[in-house]
Amino acid sequence: MDDHLKAIIERTVERAPQWLRNDLGGKDGNARRSAEETLAAMIANALHEGAGEKPRA
Repeated sequence: MDDHLKAIIERTVERAPQWLRNDLGGKDGNARRSAEETLAAMIANALHEGAGEKPRA
C-alpha cells in the first residue's frame, strides 16, 4: 500500500465517531457487524473521493 492510500485510510479512521468505535469493540455481534460495514463504507468512500487528490507532502 502506498503512503497516499495509507494516509487516506488513517484520516478516515481518525474521524470515526465514538459510537462506531464503541460498537467495533462491543460484545453485540449485530452492532459490531454494522459498525464494520459502516467503517468499510467510510473507507471505500474516502478512497474513491481521494483517488483524484494529490498526496500530502
